[in-house]
Amino acid sequence: MSKKSAPRRLAETEASAYARALKVSARKLNLVAQTIRGKNAAVALNELGFSPRRIARDVKKVLQAAIANAENNHQLDVDKLYVKEATVGRAFAMRRFHARGRGRAAGIDKYFSNLTVVVREREERQEEQA
Repeated sequence: MSKKSAPRRLAETEASAYARALKVSARKLNLVAQTIRGKNAAVALNELGFSPRRIARDVKKVLQAAIANAENNHQLDVDKLYVKEATVGRAFAMRRFHARGRGRAAGIDKYFSNLTVVVREREERQEEQA
């Protein structure tokens, strides 16, 4: 007697990967995620490889994981994949303090964020020859 497995949330032509607790604010991570949304998977990997931002390396790893999941777990064609969505969310904030003059202190928040990347297989366009 066990629970029934939950139905798959994604379509049959989709695969996803996620990273939790990336050491960057959601606002900065979203700037990198915006650059790959809707693009072909190969083009997105190339762009992330040449991005000057530090967090682009982690985004590239998550995208590569999503592509590997699509290929190995769902038998999708890697050449037809594109980034359907790249979702960024806030995780948590570490509270720290910074010593100031005259014995005072100022609070500092060190933000973390989550990233989810969903890749989808592009449908073939059916052009009728009449």
